[in-house]
Amino acid sequence: MRLLFLTGQVPYPPHAGGALRTYGLLDGLHQAGFAIDLLTFIEPGQPDPASTPLATLCGEMVALPAPRRSLADRLRDLMLTPYADMARRFYSPQFEAALKNQLLRVDYDLVQIESLEMAAYLPTIRAVRPAVRVIYDSFNAEFDLQRLMYEIDRRVPARLPGAAYSLIQWQRLTRFERKVCQQVDCVIAVSDADAEAFGRLAPGVRVAIVPNAIYVEEYSRVTQQLDLGSAALLFTGTMNYRPNVDAVMWFTNHVLAEIRHAVPEARLFVVGNKPHNRLDGVRQRPDVEVTGFVQDVLPFLQSAAVYVAPLRMGSGTRLKLLQAMAAGCAIISTRIGAQGLKVTSGREVILADDATSFAQGTVALLRDPAHRSRLGQAARELACREYDWPVIWPRLLKVYADLGLAP
Repeated sequence: MRLLFLTGQVPYPPHAGGALRTYGLLDGLHQAGFAIDLLTFIEPGQPDPASTPLATLCGEMVALPAPRRSLADRLRDLMLTPYADMARRFYSPQFEAALKNQLLRVDYDLVQIESLEMAAYLPTIRAVRPAVRVIYDSFNAEFDLQRLMYEIDRRVPARLPGAAYSLIQWQRLTRFERKVCQQVDCVIAVSDADAEAFGRLAPGVRVAIVPNAIYVEEYSRVTQQLDLGSAALLFTGTMNYRPNVDAVMWFTNHVLAEIRHAVPEARLFVVGNKPHNRLDGVRQRPDVEVTGFVQDVLPFLQSAAVYVAPLRMGSGTRLKLLQAMAAGCAIISTRIGAQGLKVTSGREVILADDATSFAQGTVALLRDPAHRSRLGQAARELACREYDWPVIWPRLLKVYADLGLAP
C-alpha cells in the first residue's frame, strides 16, 4: 500500500505542533510497513528532508518553497472573496502542479491531508484521482477555534478588530471545513471534543479519534540545568499563534502580579519562536523573559518550578502539555488548556480558570516542592500510559484497516 502525505511544513525536526504530530504518524505507518511519499513546503534555513530521518520513513519526498502571502493579499481575500484565510494560506500553483504530477505518476491507495490549510488541494485530488481514498487529519476543529477566539476578543474593546476578523473567519471556516469533511473518506480528530464538533458540523461523516502523542522517553534524558531561579514559571509554544499570545497577555496582565505579591522572586519564562509584536510590552517587564527560538525546550522544562498553561482559546489537544507531562513538570492549566487530556485536577495537574484561582494554585505549588514532585510524577505516568506514540499507533492503524488499507 502506498500513501501520499501533504504537509504544510517539513515534519522534521519534530519540535512543535504539526511537525510533532505528523512525524509520529509517519513513523508509525512506516513501522507498520506502509510505503509513504511526502509532498511538503519548506522554509528558508530548514534542512533538506533527504538529509533528515525522514529519508528512512518516506520514499519520494518533494519539498517546495512555502508560499508568501502579504497583508495586502490577505485583506484582498477578506474583502473581495468568500474564502477563509486558512483556505488560501498554503495555496501555491507550484505545489498544485507537483501534486497533479504525483497523482498521475503514482497509483496511490490513500492521500492524507495534514491540517485544514492543506485541504485547499482537495479539489485537485478529486479532479485527478476521483476514487482515491482521502483522510483529513485535523489538528484542531478550526471553525470552533475561531468561534472561541471571537467570544474571547469581543469582550475587550482593544481587541474588537480581532473579534471582527474571527467572526468572519468562523462563518467562512464553518462552510469550508464542513465541505472538506463531506468530501473525504475519514476525518481524524485528536480528541473527543473535536470529534463531537465535527459530528455537529457535518452529521454522518466518518470521524475517528487518534490523539496527539509524543515520544515520552525522549523527555527523560538528562540535560544541562539552567539557572532560572527558585520560582521560575514556564510557558512554551509558537509565539505568533494567537491563542498562545492571548494566554501570555492574560497571565501577565491579570495573574502574575498576584503571584509575585506572595512569591516576589517568581518570574515567567516565555519560550518559543516567532514572538508576536503584541508581546513587545511584555518583553520590557523585569519579571518576564521572552526567549524566542531555543534549540531544545527540555532544559527549560527540567529547570522551571511550575509549568503554566493559561490558555483561554483552543481546540484539539496541547502538545505543549504532553511535553511538560513527559518531563515530569508540575502543571497548572485552564480547562481549555487541558481539553482532551485525561487529567484530573489535583492528581496530574491543577486546573483553574479565573485569575485569582490560577494565581492561588500557582503560589501553592511554588511553596510546596513535595506537591510539585507528586504532580509531576503522576503526569509523567499518565503520559507514558496514554500519550506515548507506540500506545497511539494501533488506533491509527485501525483507522486505515477500517478503510480497507493494510500494509
